[in-house]
Amino acid sequence: MDNRSLATTARTLMASVFIVMGLYRLLTAWGGTATPTATLVFSAVELVLGLLIASGWKLRWTAGLAALLMAADAAMSHPFWSLAGAERGAQLLHFMKNVGMIGGLLLLIAHAGHPPRR
Repeated sequence: MDNRSLATTARTLMASVFIVMGLYRLLTAWGGTATPTATLVFSAVELVLGLLIASGWKLRWTAGLAALLMAADAAMSHPFWSLAGAERGAQLLHFMKNVGMIGGLLLLIAHAGHPPRR
């Protein structure tokens, strides 16, 4: 697999997290599950950012927004520091998943617009 194909695959896999989770929460709400307005807005933004990242549109800008979204989600949704026991470990895992995604998004920002090396 050449570098361009590898980069496209990696970008699409990263975007899939935003697309799947945003769409899942929106469809769940559409199906009748009571969902706070803030969650609906967050999910819609997440879905759109995922689609934009997958398409490569203004990648630095969209990856930057997605990184900020992941940082906010990590801090607000996964407060492992205030928990104990198994619950702390579970939330730490989700928090670190977000941190890893932020790292990948920063790589997208760093390499967006640069032709792949041979």
